[in-house]
Amino acid sequence: MSNAQPLLIELGTEELPIGAVDTLARALAAAVHAGLSARGFALGDARHYCTPRRLAVHLPAVAAQQADGESRALGPALAAALDAEGLPTPALRGFAAKQGVDVAALTREVTDKGERFVHVTQRVGQPLAVLLPEILAEAIKALPIAKPMRWGNHAWSFVRPLHWLVVLHGDQVIEAELFGIRGTRHSRGHRFMADKPVWITDADAYAEALRAAKVIADPGARREHIRGDVARVAAQLGGMPQMDDALLDQIANLTEWPVAIGCSFDEAFLAVPQEVLISTMVANQKFVPLLDGHGHLLPRFIGVANIESRDETQIRHGYERVIRPRFADAKFFFDEDLKTPLATHQKALAAVVDQPALGSLWDKSLRVAELARVIANRVGADAAQAAQAASLAKCDLLTRMVGEFPELQGIMGRTYALAQDESPEIARALDEVYMPRGAGDAIASSTLGRVLAVAERADTLAGLFAIGSKPGGAKDPYALRRAALGLARTLIEGGLQLDTRGLLLEALDAIPEAALAAGLKAAKIATALDAGARRAALAEEIERFIVERLRGYYAEQGIAAGVFEAVLAVAPSSLVDFDRRLRALAAFTRIPECAALVAANKRVGNILRKQTELGESPAANIDQSLIQVPSEKTMVLALQIARDRIDQAVRRHDYGEALAIPARVDLFQLVPAFFAPFDPSSLLAAIDDYFERVMIVVEDPAIRRNRLAILAEFQRVFATVADFSRL
Repeated sequence: MSNAQPLLIELGTEELPIGAVDTLARALAAAVHAGLSARGFALGDARHYCTPRRLAVHLPAVAAQQADGESRALGPALAAALDAEGLPTPALRGFAAKQGVDVAALTREVTDKGERFVHVTQRVGQPLAVLLPEILAEAIKALPIAKPMRWGNHAWSFVRPLHWLVVLHGDQVIEAELFGIRGTRHSRGHRFMADKPVWITDADAYAEALRAAKVIADPGARREHIRGDVARVAAQLGGMPQMDDALLDQIANLTEWPVAIGCSFDEAFLAVPQEVLISTMVANQKFVPLLDGHGHLLPRFIGVANIESRDETQIRHGYERVIRPRFADAKFFFDEDLKTPLATHQKALAAVVDQPALGSLWDKSLRVAELARVIANRVGADAAQAAQAASLAKCDLLTRMVGEFPELQGIMGRTYALAQDESPEIARALDEVYMPRGAGDAIASSTLGRVLAVAERADTLAGLFAIGSKPGGAKDPYALRRAALGLARTLIEGGLQLDTRGLLLEALDAIPEAALAAGLKAAKIATALDAGARRAALAEEIERFIVERLRGYYAEQGIAAGVFEAVLAVAPSSLVDFDRRLRALAAFTRIPECAALVAANKRVGNILRKQTELGESPAANIDQSLIQVPSEKTMVLALQIARDRIDQAVRRHDYGEALAIPARVDLFQLVPAFFAPFDPSSLLAAIDDYFERVMIVVEDPAIRRNRLAILAEFQRVFATVADFSRL
């Protein structure tokens, strides 16, 4: 389009919340793009810019004029618009009046909701300059601002007070106003190094103009700059930087012109567990810790300043002065905590309420300990160690260190347990009980840790579902979705062969009967059932909740939804078994014979369903005396052999072989005397021959029902591993 020019919108603000910068910038770009698209502008992708003091959006080519078009208003359906005599009803006359036209000006149109009256008007395209203020107002209203602020003596509210506004179409300023600020071509540079207006000649010159004023407006470029500068300083200091994406995002959203500065601290503080020091540096100061080649913390760190100083020494000393009292506090907490054995906190746990209906943290510890003992016995772990670890797992919550740094729960339990001569296995489990802590984290590496992780999450799910606190919609205040996925991953990746429903029933058995009422109501389970039936129904509800969390888990691994549904339909009792079937089926779907078997199974299913709809079911068993055609005998014998082979493979949990038998096992070689004169190479060949040579729906009802029974047996053979009809 010849008159298309780049469009730039920049909102200059006071410092934005660091956790909201990226979200707001992306939302602004999406909302402006959506507003333009809704008005008929043809667009490329919107690009967002952001710093702690600005949100901006850039579109590469936007026409100066909206394209001509038509607008359509749907009126009432024909039945409601005209009376029995074909005259307009009040509904139709009201619609016409609302559109400002006579009924005669309306047209009739067939829509997906039937025939309706429609008012079509031709729209003359308006200039972008006229439409943009309205689009911008809509975009601001759509931004996800949790706590808007008000400023001055007016009713405006936004995430932070607005100080400048840039709106450029090509090199032309568009007259727009927002919160009393008129749009210009003047942005602002770095608050300290270039504190003056920045002239933006045209929309495409934005990023370079700001860079010249010591502002890296592109968030991706700013992150790469930080990553490179931190790596440079880390190499000078002889360490490896520990900067994950979350820390990088925070640093990027605190700086416009980031500069990495190497710092150090007193080596005496290394007596404190390095997790404590790292947590202090990262969470409180957004500093980057440095490790040696063995993963040990060095007495050095990197701070990222938002200024290119003439004297970095002053900034370095400032960072070092800030970190020293925090490390001193951490050392004091650590030394004081070591004076009190973990086990002495058990009594105090009884005074800490977990959930009023579920009792105290000590009550929870007892439930988890008993469940861990049961699980340990089933998976070959030390049951006594499992119970002991579970009874200690919550004790570090009452230490000074965890009180100051809650994110160190478990880590400090392990540290204190080792320092107080607990066995290494138990100490390790006190940390691993919380693994995986996040979506991408590894599960517990020890069997004892896995036992505790499963017991802890099973009790949490059982207890909170029992009292009716399951998640609803987007709300999940107790992070039960994360707990469910962590439980499932630990069972699957840890290879713990446990009956999921049985595990949940045992967890529910420890929940007081009085606490179940709310959960039963929330799950729509009849309270008239006896106690056992109520718990069984609630266990089923929780199991469904856990399995649903696995949809995304497997989708991320490239496993198709149909494969997941096919295995889910046969309801394996163990999630380890579920995983084995799923992966075997996913591999099987990639071989050529799979499509033919799915088609054959679908054909069988259609025949059986149609006959069922006609009121006829297959015979209960195949009657050999009613077999008339050689291909029937071949089919029945092939099914018997395939069924035996598949059952053997399933008992070995070799689902890959079980799935391959119908497609690739040469049945003629197994029992050659059975198959003369037809020699099928597989069950797939046998079913193809059966359909070709045998009429299923014959007049004789006994023979017809017997042949349907053969098809039903074929379907059952496939349902051994998964439900092929879901593929």
